[in-house]
Amino acid sequence: MIFSIRTTGGQERTVAEVLTSRAVMKKLPIYAVLVSEAIKGYIFVESSGPHVVDEAMSGVKHARAKTRGSVPLSAVERFIVTKPAIEDLNESDMVEIIAGPFRGLKAKITEMDKVKEEVTIELLEEGFSSLPITVHADYVRRIASSRGGEIDRKEAD
Repeated sequence: MIFSIRTTGGQERTVAEVLTSRAVMKKLPIYAVLVSEAIKGYIFVESSGPHVVDEAMSGVKHARAKTRGSVPLSAVERFIVTKPAIEDLNESDMVEIIAGPFRGLKAKITEMDKVKEEVTIELLEEGFSSLPITVHADYVRRIASSRGGEIDRKEAD
């Protein structure tokens, strides 16, 4: 069973380390502790029952409370499985280059190679002709979709 623990914001990793060390010291049946950077203020603990989690977190400084009930695996699964960056991109998307020698420049995707996870882009800045450049998909961040509209900063990160 998976349980979530509410923590002080920014102290998730500290709480997870203390819980892990307590579980080892007291030989508690805690199987896994997950800290996700996507969810601030919560950690997930897999254990045999809620009483085990309560015992492990009692007296831990930044552990606020255990939420009621257990969390289904499907809710936690999306934080464990990572998908390639290229899956969020489409041809004609406007992107910002976030790494490499062209960092900070804006470009438009002209071609995509999903197998190699590479995109071919054309820089939109003045001074650069329509020279196609191929970069890894991790080097770009979408700023506007080809379907129209600006991408929210939090969604893009």
